[in-house]
Amino acid sequence: MNAAIAGLGMTELGRVYGRSPRRLAADAVRLAAADAGLGLADLDGLLVSHGMGGSPGIELADTLGLRDLRLLTQMNAFGATAGAMVAHAAMSVMSGAATTVACVFADAPLKPKQSAGSAYNRSAPSGSGVAPGKAEWYGYGGMTAALGLRSVNSFYALAAQRHMSRYGTTSEQLGAIAVSTREWATRNPLAQMREPITIADHQASRWVSEPLHLLDCCLVSNGAIAVIVTSADRARDLARPPVHLWGWGQGHPGHRKERGSDFGLTTGAVSSGATAMKMAGITPSDVDVCELYDCYTYTVLVSLEDYGFCAKGEGGAFAASGALGPGGSLPTNTGGGQLSAYYMWGFTPLSEAVIQARGDGGERQAPRNDVVLVSGNGGILDHHSTLIVSPHPKGA
Repeated sequence: MNAAIAGLGMTELGRVYGRSPRRLAADAVRLAAADAGLGLADLDGLLVSHGMGGSPGIELADTLGLRDLRLLTQMNAFGATAGAMVAHAAMSVMSGAATTVACVFADAPLKPKQSAGSAYNRSAPSGSGVAPGKAEWYGYGGMTAALGLRSVNSFYALAAQRHMSRYGTTSEQLGAIAVSTREWATRNPLAQMREPITIADHQASRWVSEPLHLLDCCLVSNGAIAVIVTSADRARDLARPPVHLWGWGQGHPGHRKERGSDFGLTTGAVSSGATAMKMAGITPSDVDVCELYDCYTYTVLVSLEDYGFCAKGEGGAFAASGALGPGGSLPTNTGGGQLSAYYMWGFTPLSEAVIQARGDGGERQAPRNDVVLVSGNGGILDHHSTLIVSPHPKGA
């Protein structure tokens, strides 16, 4: 027995105010169930993931009124969570531990009249005696903070700089990823950013943490996304075309940020991709569409290399060739990704993969969709997940 995604639910995404993450998550699950032609009573599994706010957790089951669940847990591998959740749901369905599992992510870091950049500011814990809004650092974190590495942006900038130093990757090549992703976003009515940009616009955007410009960095969004995983046999009889799960894998390299390590040069996409492709029975040349975790332009570039779509060190030239955009040989982040559409951790690439596999992309639909690769990246290149999905049953 194989598994498939039978339902997709997406709330409003972006600057959406007035609903808590728990309420957003509940709405997304209801939408996903309805999309599949199911009722909430048909669910016997629920996997929950949340962003920075710490909600929702497994109490979401009570909010939804779910009873007699056979699978209920909260999962967190940061941006790799979506792939890990879908794999866990698929294995549960295939083993008989559950029959119909909802996987959901929700977050609402944006607040009215506050900048997007303030959403992820590190604040001192309540009762610490440190003034509100001020950071407090401990141990190794204190040493790196003293050296100027005080945010996720700084560590990804370090990784990007290492790739540039080793392979000659340029800022303009990173800019080509931002431009192609935005070109896809202009065709997505749900995207937050739909104005076309150029390489010149990318180069003129302010530094966030050199060598990363503002247009190298993802958005911040409120909202929730859910999918329903069930058996492929059952999914065929439901309301929407099934998206078959061909393969999955994870990679957790445990890079030490020290001289001589591979930090910034390789990622967990190497092992997670090899595992997922072997399970699916494919090679990189079989992939029609890529939905890659693009918290930064750099993560797209290094993931393309690590999956084997180009040789190590050639990701920049590959991106600059136009391969990733509309009309290119490897349509990538066809909805605008997290750089231009919306930032829902790994559920951004997952949701677009479902849309593409179903043929629901409209103006942004890729010409071929037989094999779609989905990636998730979490932490500072610490965690990685890969899914291979298709509109066709596995082995067809």
